[in-house]
Order: sequence, then structure tokens, then C-alpha cells
Amino acid sequence: MTPRALLPLTLLLAAQASALTIQGTVEGAASSDLRVAAVVVNPFGQAVQEVSSVPVEGGRFRLELPTTAPTARAQVTLTPQNVNWPGVIDPIQVSTQAQVAELKFFTYRDLNNNGRRDENEALRDVTPETTRGNLFVAWVNTDVTVKANRGYEAMFKRGWNAFLVDVGRAVKVQPFTDTTVVTVRLAR
Repeated sequence: MTPRALLPLTLLLAAQASALTIQGTVEGAASSDLRVAAVVVNPFGQAVQEVSSVPVEGGRFRLELPTTAPTARAQVTLTPQNVNWPGVIDPIQVSTQAQVAELKFFTYRDLNNNGRRDENEALRDVTPETTRGNLFVAWVNTDVTVKANRGYEAMFKRGWNAFLVDVGRAVKVQPFTDTTVVTVRLAR
């Protein structure tokens, strides 16, 4: 193979490697128009940009995050002062300067069945979890490590990153894999 032929193949493999899929089940009364959405939030937890959403079918969902970066308005500079993530307790260390976009998960009823959230469709915050911890997802523009008190350490690679965070006496941060199934519990 020529070097010219290898470049498209390399780019294709790199794009596939950075894709992230989250599959899960929904516990609770789910209406037929319920969707699960991945939404970038600002450091105060306010929704900024929906990056993906899927319908809940038979109590299950499979959400794929795009390989593209969130919009510039959805990104913030990563500093110890704006890390308000699960399990992170001062003092906080950030290894290098980076842009970050934190992702949260919501459900909403797609009242007009158009496959996207409209302003009149209320978001409900949900936490995908497993027996090993809660799912945390963020996008970064460069490799960066975040360390905090009680053993918190997350090593981010450029692109979307997913971790299971278990908060106890110590904080355990484990990589999330596409084969892991999370559970989303609906409020009663």
C-alpha cells in the first residue's frame, strides 16, 4: 500500500476509535414518546447543546455520540475552579491547558414526534449508573489528567471520554466500555 492510500484508512480508523456508544435500560414508567438525550452543560449544569438523542424502545436505548467536537459556545477552559464533577473534591489539579465540554443525560417527551427536543418539551435530569458507579462523560480538545482529593484521577484522551465514578471513602474512576449497560431510573 502506498502512503497516500494509508492516509484515508488511518483517518477512518481514528474516527472509529473515538466514537462512543452508550446503551442502557430505563426503569420506571416510560411513555411511548420518551427520548434519552446527551446534552452538553455549562459548569453550572445548564443545558447548552444537545449532541445526540434516541427514543426509548422496549425499555432500552442505544445512544451514539458524534465524533465531532461540541460547538465552541459549549466548550469552556478547564480550570480547577470550574471542575464540578461527581467525586471531585478540592484540591484539584489539571495537568495542562484544555477546553472541555461536560455531558449530562436527560429524558424528555417528544410530544410532536419530530425526533428532536423543542422548547416546550421539558428536560428531566437522569444519572446513568451501574453497580460500579455513575457514568460521567466529557469531551476534551487535548490529552489531560485531572486529579483531586480521595484518589480521584481521570486521564482524558482527546475527544469524548467516559468513566464510571464510584464515590465512597475513596473515589474510584474506571474507564467505561461500549459493552457496559447503564440503567436510567425515572422519577416517580
